[in-house]
Amino acid sequence: MQESGEMYLETILILSQKGGVRSIDVCEEMGYSKPSVSRAVGILKSGGYISVDRDGYITLTDEGRYVAERTYERHKVLTSFFEKIGVSPKNASEDACKIEHDISDESFNALKKYIAEKLQ
Repeated sequence: MQESGEMYLETILILSQKGGVRSIDVCEEMGYSKPSVSRAVGILKSGGYISVDRDGYITLTDEGRYVAERTYERHKVLTSFFEKIGVSPKNASEDACKIEHDISDESFNALKKYIAEKLQ
């Protein structure tokens, strides 16, 4: 999965915690155009990551939820870590967003372990 797909799934996950999610909600949240979101929704749907009902509401499939929750956990942990070491909340979140897609499972798990042992 590409970074952009992970970002869409993460956004759908976050929005779904507030209620039903439609493409227009994703557009507004991410600041993307309707055609861009429509294309991404089509790709995610054909990849089996989301389903869209006849009223246009988007639901994460099990696979989509797995990817979204994994990405969101990385975002939260990395943001928190950066803030704990003195990075401003804005930069911490922006940097976490860049790293969350590229960090290996091994490095991320080691960082989580380090945080749990040393920074809690």
